[in-house]
Amino acid sequence: MKEMRIKGGIISIVIFTILLTPAFAGIENIFNDNREVQAKAINLSFDFSPPEIKEKDEYVAIDFEGRDNYLIKDGYPTIPYEIKVLKFPFGTKIEGIEFQTSEIKTMHLSKKVMPSPPSITSNMGTFKVETKEGEIYASNEPYPTNWISYNIGAGIDGKQHVIYLTIHLYPARYIPAENEIQYVDKIDIDIYYSPSEKPLFTNGAYDLLIIAPAEFREDLQPLAEHKESYGLKTIIVTLDEIYGGNYFLANGRDDAEKIKYFIKNAVEEWGVEYVLLVGGRNGGVKEEKWWVPVRYSYLDDGGEKKFISDLYFADIYKYEDGDIVFEDWDSNGNDVFGEWHMRGKDVLDLYPDVYVGRLACRNRAEVKIMVDKIITYETTAYGSNWFKRFVAVAGDTYPSEGDPYYEGEVATAEAFKYLDGFEATFLWTSTGNLTGSRDIINAVSQGCGFLYFSGHGNPMSWANHPPGDEETWIGIDVTSFYKFSNDGMYPICVIGGCHNNQFNVSILNLLKLRHLKEVYYKSEWTPECFGWWLARKIGGGSIATIANTGFGYGIPGENCLTGRGRYMEIHFFKSYAEGKEMLGEAHASDLTYYLNAFPPMVDRIDTKIVEQWVLLGDPSLKIGGYA
Repeated sequence: MKEMRIKGGIISIVIFTILLTPAFAGIENIFNDNREVQAKAINLSFDFSPPEIKEKDEYVAIDFEGRDNYLIKDGYPTIPYEIKVLKFPFGTKIEGIEFQTSEIKTMHLSKKVMPSPPSITSNMGTFKVETKEGEIYASNEPYPTNWISYNIGAGIDGKQHVIYLTIHLYPARYIPAENEIQYVDKIDIDIYYSPSEKPLFTNGAYDLLIIAPAEFREDLQPLAEHKESYGLKTIIVTLDEIYGGNYFLANGRDDAEKIKYFIKNAVEEWGVEYVLLVGGRNGGVKEEKWWVPVRYSYLDDGGEKKFISDLYFADIYKYEDGDIVFEDWDSNGNDVFGEWHMRGKDVLDLYPDVYVGRLACRNRAEVKIMVDKIITYETTAYGSNWFKRFVAVAGDTYPSEGDPYYEGEVATAEAFKYLDGFEATFLWTSTGNLTGSRDIINAVSQGCGFLYFSGHGNPMSWANHPPGDEETWIGIDVTSFYKFSNDGMYPICVIGGCHNNQFNVSILNLLKLRHLKEVYYKSEWTPECFGWWLARKIGGGSIATIANTGFGYGIPGENCLTGRGRYMEIHFFKSYAEGKEMLGEAHASDLTYYLNAFPPMVDRIDTKIVEQWVLLGDPSLKIGGYA
């Protein structure tokens, strides 16, 4: 999120000299390359009610009527804000952003503003919920530093490639050392932009691009024919054809980048919207081997130094100095991708530009299973009673003395609000409906359209706690999956927890003798990860799984839905409720929601949450099937 320096009561970011008004008193030109352009303008005005100050034990909370977004950062004050998202066609240039506030008022508080609760991993270990004040509480400077901040990203909205301009407005700012807030009743914003002269992409030769090794091509042909029969123009391209330059000149530093450049060309030359990667791990001990390459993001969150991110293949473009350019995930040019640690940081766009999913198949048998499941689902799910069922599995994710909020249960209840016309089966520890794996197996085996786990995980299992009991775990692991009998009634599965879609795991990892203790502790020796095993299970399981490839994170207590993993999870269901009926589009919309609320590269954990939220399934899947 870009920030702006304050001068008087007006802040201005001017990227180019704007020939619209002769002058603005108190405006500071921060960027100016001396080019003059004729820009169009959008004028926005935001009115705010007076802040509400609510007692929260030894702290107070700031609220504004109708606002439910909060700045959440460990050890920082919890501050409400408003989000405004504008979308422009590709090729648009944002020339300048200016705003002015009403009179700045002050209010002294009787207590300090409540710090944000800590972000806690959703792995299957012990933890302690402890909210602390950070160093910022000794500061004499307002937090946030300005009344607005903004971010510009290149992404996709439906079938349109767009520029996202996301503005965050902060009607109240807190000065911790003085224990007072500054607040305003109104913020006016002027946005100047130059419209795109012409659409950048107009070709519509193909809708769906399937990328796979040559060994899988024959088994994928029935899927391509099925997609064509429902109007999705489909092409299968093998890795040999990509590397050999059969369609487009091969370009890239390694195989993963060559695939990404191919996707870019397919979007621009063929009009491709969906990309299905077919291929998971293919052995290897000292060095992993892959049927279809992966990209590791080297974002170090303190718990792990890297993790798989298929978002790399979807994030094709970035907005840079007014132009749309290729996003290589290596802004500092050192051949380390998605880097964020003490020695360096890559600045990434992260907005998906194409709908990407992966079938992490390890052999032809798994390819055939998935092809059969997808065809069966899309031809039989529509109008079925089982699809209109929602199964939620949850408990008290972060047990804490005196905390009445069972985070997983709160999240699953919120998700169900978006599923109009569905009936719910809530398997909750608090109600006694979740006592073991048999409860999950029985509910899912009756068939359901959506299956939502919210709790803790590892590559092999998922579980959650009974209320207030951090020692007890109730859930399911992959050894029970053979019992699922929901043949032909497959749900889309969303999992809140750590590492459930860590699809690089392998029993071969037990041969890493120098790291055997770590491999065993992290359950990285399981033959296949929880999410993929569930999806590729024959005769039952899910049709697709959306989950984390690395450590998941959540917020304990009352604010559990305001950020981190629970926010991401429930916005998938919101995306579906808004009419995103193609799985990849709902998944990408979920990512976009998160990025608009928590812009990339501001917070390390928010960035990781977006990068690791992987779809193991067909992005062109019609949710609920075809009529």
